[in-house]
Amino acid sequence: MAAAAAATPHSLLLQRPAGAATPRAAAASSSLRLPARSARISCTAVAAPSASTPAAGAAERGVYNFAAGPATLPLSVLKKAQAELVDYRGSGMSIMEMSHRGKEFDAAIKKAEADLRALLAVPDTHEVLFLQGGATTQFAAVPLNLCASPSDPADFVVSGSWSDKAFKEAKKFSAASVAWSGKDGKYTSLPPFDAIKQNPEARFLHICSNETIHGVEFKDYPEPKNKSGILVADMSSNFCSKPVDVSRFGVIYAGAQKNVGPSGVTIAIVRKDLIGNAQPITPVMLDFKTHADNASLYNTPPCFAIYICGLVFEDLLAQGGLAEVEKKNAHKAGILYDTIDASGGYYVCPVEKSVRSLMNVPFTLAKGPDFEKQFISEAAKEGMVQLKGHRSVGGVRASIYNAMPLAGVEKLVAFMKDFQARNP
Repeated sequence: MAAAAAATPHSLLLQRPAGAATPRAAAASSSLRLPARSARISCTAVAAPSASTPAAGAAERGVYNFAAGPATLPLSVLKKAQAELVDYRGSGMSIMEMSHRGKEFDAAIKKAEADLRALLAVPDTHEVLFLQGGATTQFAAVPLNLCASPSDPADFVVSGSWSDKAFKEAKKFSAASVAWSGKDGKYTSLPPFDAIKQNPEARFLHICSNETIHGVEFKDYPEPKNKSGILVADMSSNFCSKPVDVSRFGVIYAGAQKNVGPSGVTIAIVRKDLIGNAQPITPVMLDFKTHADNASLYNTPPCFAIYICGLVFEDLLAQGGLAEVEKKNAHKAGILYDTIDASGGYYVCPVEKSVRSLMNVPFTLAKGPDFEKQFISEAAKEGMVQLKGHRSVGGVRASIYNAMPLAGVEKLVAFMKDFQARNP
């Protein structure tokens, strides 16, 4: 077990160079030494493949991580970050140590933005901002920036826990109202677009494109009927999982920790004409103009998180872009949903089939919570971890983001069939 643990990408960062003395041994022998030459810690370079090979990566690390976020990352990205951790591209510094205003990080953040623009075909009409505070902070930032005063109306489609939280926060800074709610149906469906009761005076229409907890996903997007035509989307859990027509949106925001990076950075894509009209009470760090005017460098940004996002964007481009990524995601999700549906009711996904998420697959066992606990425990022993459903709904949830390999889903469905056979 110890040998296996030492082979993981994270533990390799901590290994001493061959022959290096332990701190205790070094201290004991220091009095016997001649003046020592300065020690040099090296980090062996690991060549990163042009595109990730996640199946090999997961097998190498011993687990398939089905966490909802922070979530699994491509092994090629982790290895490249490992290789550059101590000495970033010959600078003599880690990217975690260098100034965010230095040429090295300036190049990294500009490359990350350029690659994201290429992935999503972001038009010149929109700014790309790298922010902090998570998507939850944008629940307040959006109404503060888009509503001239707290009396301005705003429409919300409440399709699950996250859009409900966004609505409740927006009520503090706008006259927010619910245009449609799926609460009565336990958030298992999405509305026909003509069932969304929009206020033509609303400043914007807000949706959550994929509800991480309840597993419902918009396959298309409603047209806003407000005068300014502003559609806002929290895309945290399906950001960069498929192509999106960015031009249809006034604001897209997403926490990075699902599909494109580690926790710590939030990405916002904002139509330029919507910037610069924030309410007077808006804190400087929540004003889109602050960050647009300063190229996301008003204060120290989450440098390492942005750097990792940049590596992920490179990986997604190397896979052929988001159209190819979407095909892979649809195939993975299809295998899992087919297994649930073919179980004869043993496994149950409550979500309406037409809006089932490709990213987050919630399901229950008909035999009840005790068997769900047994399922999750036995799966973990087999190297499939973080399958417990969100604390607010229980059950099981498999999050199968971009970096989850097909082999991970295949192993999960094989385990599901075996568990059912052993526990009829």
